[in-house]
Parts: sequence; C-alpha cells; structure tokens
Amino acid sequence: MAEIHELSAVELRDVLRSGEVSAREAAGHFLDRIGAENPHLGAFITVTAEQALKDAATADARHASAARHGAALPMLHGMPVAFKDLTDVAGVVTTHGSAALDHKPALADAALTSVLKGAGAISLGKTQVPEFGLTAYSENRIAPPSRNPYALSRSSGGSSGGSAAAVAAGLLPFAPGSDGGGSVRIPAAACGLVGLKPGRGLVPAGESSGDPAGLVATGPLARSAADAALMLDALVPAEPGPHRNAAPSYLELAAQEPPRLRIGVSLDSPWQTIFPFTPGQEALDALAAGVRMLEASGHETTEATVRYDNRYPDAFTTAWTAAVGSARIAPHREALLSPLTRTFRRRAQQRSAAKLNESLGFLRLFQRDTTVQYAAWDLMLMPALAQTPRPVGWFTGAAHGDGYWPASEWTGDADGDYRKQCEFAPWSSMVNVCGLPAISIPVHWTGGARGAGLPMGIQLIGPMGSEALLLQVAAQLGF
Repeated sequence: MAEIHELSAVELRDVLRSGEVSAREAAGHFLDRIGAENPHLGAFITVTAEQALKDAATADARHASAARHGAALPMLHGMPVAFKDLTDVAGVVTTHGSAALDHKPALADAALTSVLKGAGAISLGKTQVPEFGLTAYSENRIAPPSRNPYALSRSSGGSSGGSAAAVAAGLLPFAPGSDGGGSVRIPAAACGLVGLKPGRGLVPAGESSGDPAGLVATGPLARSAADAALMLDALVPAEPGPHRNAAPSYLELAAQEPPRLRIGVSLDSPWQTIFPFTPGQEALDALAAGVRMLEASGHETTEATVRYDNRYPDAFTTAWTAAVGSARIAPHREALLSPLTRTFRRRAQQRSAAKLNESLGFLRLFQRDTTVQYAAWDLMLMPALAQTPRPVGWFTGAAHGDGYWPASEWTGDADGDYRKQCEFAPWSSMVNVCGLPAISIPVHWTGGARGAGLPMGIQLIGPMGSEALLLQVAAQLGF
C-alpha cells in the first residue's frame, strides 16, 4: 500500500472501512506530517492532537463493534479533516484570524462541524485564515502566514488558504472550505486543487446570519473530483423518507460521463470598470489549456460577451463588509485590527441601513440579469485567477513574509490591498451573488508539467443544481 497521505480520500475511506488502516493510524500519520511540515507551511493555527487521537480510538471501537454486529459505519468513518479557524469546534479556540478578539474555547460545535463529525470525520485542528475571512490571502497578525506548498514564498490564497495548503501538502486528505466571494475556488486554484462552491442552499451548514446577501456556501477542497464528491455527499443531507438512498450519490454521479456541452468562454468581469485589469499570460495559458481539454472531450466552446452592471463593485463591497461592522470588538482593541479590516469596519458602521438595503436590492437584480445571460450556454468558462499566486506579504505591503508581522510592517493602504485582491480574482464574487455552483480545476502549471512550477486553473460556472455536472467535467478532464 502507498503511504497513507498518498492515498486519495476515496482510497483512504475504503481502507479505513475495511480495517486495513485504523483510525488511530490515519490520525497519527497525518499528525506526524503536520508536525514536520506545518512549521514552514503555516497551514494550521491550532493542532488538537490529543483530542484527535481520542476520537480516533472511539472510531476504532465503533468499527470493531460494527464488525461484530454487522452494523453500518458512518460515511466518513475515521477520515481526518480540519476546520477553518472561522468555524467553531467545541472546546477549541476560534480566533477568526484576529488579534482584536478574546480567544476563548468554543462552547459548542458549529453546524458544519456537527455535520462532518456526525459523518465520522476526525478533526485534527484549525487552519489559517485571514482576519474574519475577508481577504483572498491567508495572512493575519496572530500566526505565521499560510504558504503555498509549491513555492513557500507564495501565498496559498484565501480565505480557505490554510485548508488548501494542508490538502495540497498531504497534511489532510481533503477539507471543507467556505466561499463567500471565492474563498474555496481561489485557494484551490493557487494550490492546484479541485475546489467546488455549491449552489446557494444546497449545504445548510454554509448558511450564516451575518451574511445578508446569502453569499457564503460551504464546499470541498480536494485533490480530485471524486474526493470532492465524497465530501459533498457528507455535507448534503440525505432526502427524508423510505427512498432516501435511491438517488445516486455525488461520488457515483462524478464517475459518469457528462453530456456534450455548449460552453461560453469569457474574460468579462464586473470589476473591470472600476479596476481595469489585464489577465497575466499564465491565466490566458490556463484558459487556453482548458479550452483545448474541453474541446478534446467533445464539448463546444464559443466566445461569450457578458455585460455586467457597473454599480456592482459598490453594492458587493457594501454587502461583503456588513458583518465586520457589527462584530463585537472592544473599542480599546480596535487598533489591533489589520488596516483593511479596520477601514471596512469603520465604513460599514458609517453606512445607513437604507444604504445596505439598497445594495442588497441591487444585488438581487444583478443576480437575475447575470443568470439570464449565462443561460445562453450550458456552462461558463473563465480563468480561476488573473495572476499567478502572489508573494506572501504582497497584498498588505509587508516588508517581508516571515513570521508574525508587527503593525509597522503593514502599509495601512486598505484600498490598495482591496484593489489588488479584485484584480487577482476578478471572476469569483459575482458567482456568490448569483448563488450558482462553480468549480476550480487546476489545468495548467507554469513549469509545463503537472506539479511543476505554479498551478493555474480554470473556473466553470453552472446553473443551479449542476454540482454533479461540474464534478463530471472535472473528472472527464483527468482531475
């Protein structure tokens, strides 16, 4: 058998269920890898090794009992996972990536945690995030930045950057991420992974009361479409009733060939009027590679022109930053916020409720108009990112990318930081506004071969309910 971390998530699931590998062996193996690799990778903020091994021992006891009595095991029996440090795990500190908060252990599991624990997964800890999950890079003032396993000088993206780095480096078989403006797809693209953002409402654990526009969805970060499908099966509740197991699983559906599709190819972005940008050659190379692979698989690609309302940037930013304005932060600790968080918090607090409602109303109109345009094609195709993964510290203007950063090393240019992010990932957030499913697929590497140089991906956007189709296409392309 290959090393445990070299197994796909589906293969690891199988050997755990068969008893060839115990849950304690799997947890211990990944914890050893975290201990060896995390000091230079920065993927984890907190490692809960003792609790993980206890939970794994309980899973092994359950396996032994099930074998004796012929009982069924949960879907993700013994599978190691980790949670973004925005997600509560009972008894573990949730930092939200912020030095301005009191870091107290969570009293209870969040909905996502409960779902995956209930499916048999074993939590190994909490992964690195930007402050309050606001940015497309996973750097903050409380822990070392999350780095790209393919080039440690580069960022792993955000806001699920720590989780993506952990999966790409073999510290986890797969991981859940949350995506409110690209936070699964951006780090997936930066780290050479498959990242799926489900459509709005498919995964109940992704909902949040602090998300007035309904932007956030929970989805998998994985090394393959099959692995992503396995996690999606655990995230999506089974249909109630006597026929709850009659429908094929996402894992089964992902193995099927997709129909021949008409795919619209576009470089248009709702950010280009306020932040004119030119995609890097590497992004165009990834797009060209994606087109070649799709056409070789029998699909038809045509150039698509999409017209986006130029009021979008202001409305999205208003909705995206609303929650940080109401976050409970003691006044004397606000100085500990990053310049970007502090700036957007102040602006959110100065906005009227009418302004927020106006923005939310516009975004609903934007959703209807954009989805009507997309409906001319079966799927929409564009680069996942406009630039290669950025150097650590590039967005914040930090003098260097090592260790913890004192305030003197942050430029305080919040608007410059935000503009860089929008130019780096200009095709992400409008998918969240529309509530549509989308997938990032790592079709290109700057070194010319898979695993060489830096990864660059494509994004495919589908209509509501197309998660299985997106997984099928990713699998068809060899991922």
